[in-house]
Amino acid sequence: MKILFTGASSFSGRWFVRELARQGHEVAATFRAAGEEGYEGERKRRVADLSGVCRRVFSAPFGGAKFLRLAAERPGWDALCHHAALAGNFRAAGYDPAAALAANTRRLPQTLQKMRAGGCGAIVLTGSVFERGEGKGAAGLPAILPYGLAKTMTSEAFVFYAKSEQMRLGKFVIPNPFGPMEDDSRFTAFLLRQWQNGESAEVRAPDYVRDNIHISLLALCYADFVRAFVSGRKSFAAAHPSGYAEKQSDFARRFAREMRKRLHLPCRLQFAKQTQFPEPRARVNTDTPNPAALQWSEKAAWDAIAQYAAKRKAPLS
Repeated sequence: MKILFTGASSFSGRWFVRELARQGHEVAATFRAAGEEGYEGERKRRVADLSGVCRRVFSAPFGGAKFLRLAAERPGWDALCHHAALAGNFRAAGYDPAAALAANTRRLPQTLQKMRAGGCGAIVLTGSVFERGEGKGAAGLPAILPYGLAKTMTSEAFVFYAKSEQMRLGKFVIPNPFGPMEDDSRFTAFLLRQWQNGESAEVRAPDYVRDNIHISLLALCYADFVRAFVSGRKSFAAAHPSGYAEKQSDFARRFAREMRKRLHLPCRLQFAKQTQFPEPRARVNTDTPNPAALQWSEKAAWDAIAQYAAKRKAPLS
């Protein structure tokens, strides 16, 4: 298939593009910045890592003039995989869901019209378990954080315009991926940084039940969903792959156990007493992947995390 992919500089986006390309699809990945030099840290490494894997198109934010020209390219596309989302520090008090919605859906009708004119009939939108109504858990499944609100509104916009333009819509809902090349601000990167610095890691919200999934497994699930949906006939389909749906304290112990035997570090943990719950206590995805069918090895996935951490050396930051 010929796929137009947005959001490839993100942690999960890099893995999704590599897996799509590995399975033989022709992928054009768009980026907001003018080149690799426009990124820093892990994001820069991810963008560089995609060189030779896909067709990289820089200075092409979603809905921009260059992006619209790409959408109108002939021969046309088999699918638009819209993975990009304005996230930034999505837990910051100043996160603006309205600005995120505007960036995520800029000139959406025009984009779909141009792609539809070229024969494209399928969209695959990346959703989040933090959206209103997604997953299963406590408190009636509200949107979690303003980021969850932005993703909810983005999904609603895509549902509306996909129907308006008579295009089929697939939604791939992700929980909390972890693995090599993740951003340093993420939970498991924090754990590794503390341990490689010889320090104990404090789990500040141990009683939240969340859904952490190996990024390599998530990427296989994504590519499988894209293939099945785009080649099928359903007007709408969704996937909600789940990993380790458990308390963050239990996941931290699991992660420590796997890293301890691979990195030969104590991997010490401390658990704060959680007394406040501004977010719902539990929120997880609902679909259990089949590792054998996807040819995924859990051991190899843990090995890859330890190998990448060792390669970067302490401190990770």
